[in-house]
Amino acid sequence: QNGVMSGLMQMLLLKVSAHITEQLGMAPGGEFREAFKEASKVPFCKFHLGDRPIPVTFKRAIAALSFWQKVKLAWGLCFLSDPISKDDVEKCKQKDLLEQMMAEMIGEFPDLHRTIVSERDIYLTYMLKQAAKQIELPRASENEPRKYIPAVVVGVVGMGHVPGIEKNWNSDLKIQEIMSVPPPSTSSKIFKFVLKATVFGLLGYGCYRIGHRTVQFVLSMPATQSYLQRLIEVPQQ
Repeated sequence: QNGVMSGLMQMLLLKVSAHITEQLGMAPGGEFREAFKEASKVPFCKFHLGDRPIPVTFKRAIAALSFWQKVKLAWGLCFLSDPISKDDVEKCKQKDLLEQMMAEMIGEFPDLHRTIVSERDIYLTYMLKQAAKQIELPRASENEPRKYIPAVVVGVVGMGHVPGIEKNWNSDLKIQEIMSVPPPSTSSKIFKFVLKATVFGLLGYGCYRIGHRTVQFVLSMPATQSYLQRLIEVPQQ
């Protein structure tokens, strides 16, 4: 539904998620599930999913990478086997170590960091600011002055997004640009065509080989040969 490259990327990230779950005994995103549970306990609480849609993020991330960067990223995700301990997770909660990890990611894949982290920082900030707008109280009549009360908002985000949200909070944010999906590049079109041609070619060759062997097997059966012999003899009679 979301394209070949986006689908492959989602499969690889699911592999990473499974690896983390196996190492730590808990799945990534558990904080959001807990937030949903807690929100259901609060009377009149509204729960908003404030992150950018995953297909948009994936397509923009893939479009930002060159062909070799995609290969390098896919290779790294396919063979991810580094052990992860709960001590490693606790270290990530330290701001300086977290910033160091983010800096290493920026150095290796700057375009990927921009689309997956920086752009989502902007989107998350925008959604939080929308949720934090004052709430207008209902009026008994049109002549009654408008009254507002402050909104109470609890935002649950990943630790890596907190610095970006703080940085963008006082900015005039526009999200139209980061919501657009760029058209596929020429290399992506070629790769997609080659991949489809390879898959269909292999399927066609497999069907041909299976069909050829099946026909040979059927023809070699005594019952089939006897039947064919009868068909040949019928016109002669």
